[in-house]
Amino acid sequence: MTTSNLTGKSQIRSQGTQNLVNDFEKLSTDDKLALLYWIYEKMGDSITPAAPGAAEPNIAPMLMDDYYKLSEDEQLQIMRDIVERKDTVYSHAYGALSANNQLVVWYAWAVAMGDRIVDMPSDYQSNPQTDSLLSQIEKAEFEEQISILREIAGGMGYTAGGEMPSQAQTGVTPSL
Repeated sequence: MTTSNLTGKSQIRSQGTQNLVNDFEKLSTDDKLALLYWIYEKMGDSITPAAPGAAEPNIAPMLMDDYYKLSEDEQLQIMRDIVERKDTVYSHAYGALSANNQLVVWYAWAVAMGDRIVDMPSDYQSNPQTDSLLSQIEKAEFEEQISILREIAGGMGYTAGGEMPSQAQTGVTPSL
């Protein structure tokens, strides 16, 4: 399954980038969550500094405040539901966010993992596909990394809304 940001219009600018997103879509739910965590863990300082300024964290209180008060099992299930695009309250809240706010949610969750958010299971073992994909994303240019993350994040959550504008329609932003 490939993602086109659930709107039919991809924000990807190159076939290589689209291939990385397609490879992400082939991963299991937990491998997708692990990969997102590692992306932010390894590259968070370079890919997210502009996100808090470009986004409005107060727009997602359910995901940025209420979520922290839930049990670790509930938090993990919500993450899985968002990745799997399930029709749930939290998945709807996530799906209604802008691309920048979706990236902020994942960034905030990655930063809080092991503290206020359920941590990576100690027995989790990555697989060669996940390791390879992380390596390829790390090697990508900054704007390509942002494009990949926007496409991945935008392909999650549940939305029954109308079509979202593509990156071509909204313009390319180098920082978010």
